[in-house]
Amino acid sequence: MVHMSSIKLSLNDQRICLDIAKQSILHGLETGRALQVKTQDYSADLQQQLASFVTLHKYGQLRGCIGALEAYQPLINDIAEHAFAAAFNDPRFPALQQNEFEKIDIEISVLGKPEVMQFESEADLLRQIRPGIDGLILEYGHNRGTFLPSVWEQLPTAKDFLQHLKLKAGLSQNWWHDDVKISRYETFSFS
Repeated sequence: MVHMSSIKLSLNDQRICLDIAKQSILHGLETGRALQVKTQDYSADLQQQLASFVTLHKYGQLRGCIGALEAYQPLINDIAEHAFAAAFNDPRFPALQQNEFEKIDIEISVLGKPEVMQFESEADLLRQIRPGIDGLILEYGHNRGTFLPSVWEQLPTAKDFLQHLKLKAGLSQNWWHDDVKISRYETFSFS
């Protein structure tokens, strides 16, 4: 399911992104480093400064997910770096092994610019969240967490989504403070 946000990539560019992600993981297996991409070899869309997440699944189970919430480099470079990091540097999983490579599926999510949400209470926030569309970033002091829109598949209600996001950010699921900062973003995802 692709939710159309303001970001669009041609099918050809999507294929190129997935190919670069694969090559970067292979390069990592061989050299221990991410693939270095020559930005200028790619389309203008892939040279845009955009943030991405790369998610790896093995037999339908999460096997790694790393990304950035803020755009700081060209998209094609961001994808190469995050594919490598998802395979080898996700602290929740051991580094990907050569014999797993053929079994992984790669999903890429390109992030729209996060916008800070305005709300008066937790109930008000829950009313504004759009299930299946919004990715959320929760920030409070040193606590920070994000869920991509794809997480709605596991947590279909706004309440569950927000409670699990609080846990991910290191807070309790019933925690609330009026100074919490919540931002939302949309993604353009493909695999």
